[in-house]
Amino acid sequence: MTSFAAPASIGRARPSAARRSPGGGTAGNVKFARVNNRGLARTAPVARAATVADIKDGEVKGSRIWSLRAEMACAAEEALERARARFGNAPADRGTTTAPRAASSASDAGDKTEADVVIIGGGLAGLCAAKKLAESGVDFLLLEASDAVGGRLRTDVVEGFLLDRGFAIFLTGYPEARAQLDYQSLDLRPFYAGADVRFENAFHRVADPLRHPVDAVASLSPAHPVGSVVDKILVGVVRLQSLLGDCYDILRAPETTIRQRLDDAGFSEEMTHRFFRPFMSGIFFNPELRTSSRLFNFVMRMLATGQNCLPARGIEAVAAQLEAGLPPGSVRVGAKVTGTVRVGDDGIAVEGDEGPSTVTARSAVIVATEGPAAAAMLPQLAATSPSAPGAPVGTTCLYFAIDGPPPLPAPILYLNGDGGGMINNCCFPSTVASTYAPAGKSLASVSIVGVPSGVGDEALVETVRGELEAWFGAGCEGRDGACPPVKRWRHLKTYAIPYAQPNQETPSELERTTRLGGGAYVCGDHRSPATFDGAMMSGRIAAEAVVADMGR
Repeated sequence: MTSFAAPASIGRARPSAARRSPGGGTAGNVKFARVNNRGLARTAPVARAATVADIKDGEVKGSRIWSLRAEMACAAEEALERARARFGNAPADRGTTTAPRAASSASDAGDKTEADVVIIGGGLAGLCAAKKLAESGVDFLLLEASDAVGGRLRTDVVEGFLLDRGFAIFLTGYPEARAQLDYQSLDLRPFYAGADVRFENAFHRVADPLRHPVDAVASLSPAHPVGSVVDKILVGVVRLQSLLGDCYDILRAPETTIRQRLDDAGFSEEMTHRFFRPFMSGIFFNPELRTSSRLFNFVMRMLATGQNCLPARGIEAVAAQLEAGLPPGSVRVGAKVTGTVRVGDDGIAVEGDEGPSTVTARSAVIVATEGPAAAAMLPQLAATSPSAPGAPVGTTCLYFAIDGPPPLPAPILYLNGDGGGMINNCCFPSTVASTYAPAGKSLASVSIVGVPSGVGDEALVETVRGELEAWFGAGCEGRDGACPPVKRWRHLKTYAIPYAQPNQETPSELERTTRLGGGAYVCGDHRSPATFDGAMMSGRIAAEAVVADMGR
């Protein structure tokens, strides 16, 4: 559900009130605490010679200090591009535009070729690094490869529907998000706190007992097939346990897999398979539940302390708000950086594979891309990235337009409790935020764990459509007004996302240094938990390390 996807890029900016980042932790290390700069190791600013810079035809070009060769682009990004080409996951597709944004002065970087700090990648981590640098009065230039900032937080507009590039739910409980974002401006619309689980040809509600006590009591019936009374009590126990102590201490606790955590807590096989498997697979894209139990406990706390929401203007509104607070001329989009990064004693620069020029960083460079891309640019990351040794996890999201109301009206998540088929979870975003669909229409969002191989685009759509018919009925006219049958739902777009998150199986290492030495820094969800909160914190801490090392 909290899905992140898309290659790191280089973006635009917009004016928004800057909010002060929380303090805490050791600069240059992802520490799960508020940052306190007292006691940080500070070094004198290093004088570095500048090299020239030029960005031409959307590519960053340059010298030997940063050898950025297109042929060395990481395999993960190549796979991503192949999947996008196959499934039409590109903003330039016919009938597709990006979500409208207010005009921004930050993206008017013009021909700016040097700054104290260069940030490579305008996703969530890069934007939060930029935000912190701006608050600290540090001159920077953010380079984003795509046509706008946001990374995985992008929204397309297709026929008036808002399509997030991969289904993503915003959890309001995240401490870092609370500190850095203006929730009121995001116009967050909440989901129902619970889920409808599809099992044996019917939906069965599992509700949050504190927010929906009547529905929760109804689920205690012995006839309810999704967990026993003991299971429902155990959910409350686990929830209360997650509230004990500092929320970031959870991420340092001894770990096992989510599956073992559930077994140790005493949950039945029925509860694990029918509810937790699809629910956690929608968050971590790991149906075997091998993800670290630390992340399970952290998410349980976030669910207990906040709500699941969609921003009214799409998930891209989060990136747009961060971009809006950046200084004029600090962001450049369409500037792709690929290959190997080498930092020399005579300066730090961004280099392309042709042309005599570079973008010059007078003091530091922050690489804020996905793990594989960062490792390709920074060879010193080879032993520490991504978060765990193993393949990243992916997801596929399909959107359908409904010319009428949805088959069911609740603003809720629907889970596959049977375990068969392709669909893991689905919802109707327009029931959560009506802005996701034009008036009189509805939007269906369907999520699959992984990217199916050996299945053509049309075959995938028809397979999913067949499963939707089994879930919601081949003809549902009259169920809620005039909902058309599933066969008349129009496929709008498919987003195939091979790299939705780095591997987060055990053993996990969720506190990775952001300071690499020689003026090079790195941030992103491969240095921290792969959540909104982790990406935001990683970017902030990397920027704080830069500021400390500059002696500011």
